[in-house]
Amino acid sequence: MKKIAVYIALVFSLTADCFPQSVDGYWYGNANVRVRSSANNYLVELILKQNGNNVTGVLNYYFKNTFRSMPVRGTYNPHTRLVFIKEVPVSYYGSFMNMDVDCIMDFAATLRVARIGSSLRGSFESLPKYKYTCPRIDFNLKLSKDATNQDSLIRAIKSLKESYQVWTPQENDTLVAVTIQPRKVINYYVSNKLKERENELINEISVRADSVQIDFYDNGEIDGDSISVFFNNQLIAFNQKLSTRAIHFELPLDTNLDYNEITMFADNLGAFPPNTALMVVTDGDKKHEVRLSSTFTKNATVRIRRKRNGE
Repeated sequence: MKKIAVYIALVFSLTADCFPQSVDGYWYGNANVRVRSSANNYLVELILKQNGNNVTGVLNYYFKNTFRSMPVRGTYNPHTRLVFIKEVPVSYYGSFMNMDVDCIMDFAATLRVARIGSSLRGSFESLPKYKYTCPRIDFNLKLSKDATNQDSLIRAIKSLKESYQVWTPQENDTLVAVTIQPRKVINYYVSNKLKERENELINEISVRADSVQIDFYDNGEIDGDSISVFFNNQLIAFNQKLSTRAIHFELPLDTNLDYNEITMFADNLGAFPPNTALMVVTDGDKKHEVRLSSTFTKNATVRIRRKRNGE
């Protein structure tokens, strides 16, 4: 009987060793708020690189009409297979469209390995003083097949965004369509690169409204162009793919400035350089069309000036 028990334990041990125990790779899936009422899903994408008991990487998530991306650091316990990342800012599930509120939460997930695929199952847990305000968010993230591509993984972490996106949300992935909400986005790589490139003023537009609608489209054949967008030198969206469907913003103008600036930064040059886009500025019932072109050395900038009384 003892021999059988030892044999079974040995089989389980060998079987476990057959599966990779590292958390390196691209992980993606959805997360759900633990509340009784209906709530929107979060779409989560996690890029991790393990070094001993430490992990570094990038956490991206979509919620309602916001997109967030941030560098993360944490720990991995190989005995319990627990990944732990402290104090991640997560959009509060009850936030209004035009006012996004953060919950500071800890990320905790257990690695599960199997022949059919690996997963990270766990939750975002609020800090003790916010536990009655910010409910737990459960998730199940699957491992992408690109996990073995270490060069791609390191490059993704360095640039804070993977070059070959594993998973792009569609409209039916959430209860609300994924659109772009102008808000502060942290991406040190893109922000630093902006300063290294020359800003070329393409046009100056005069408008009457206190806010305008901005739409970006691919200007020509759809060839994989991706852009980042800055508003008054503040990054509000990045790595957005241009297509026949608009990348849409509603921007309140800073009336204390003589003019507001929209800058298009090229994340790549697509299949047919340079990176080109059609920008449509809507001022009430009036539309202004501007064709933009940017490269790895030059950004395209448009100034928007609010008309004064009498003009």
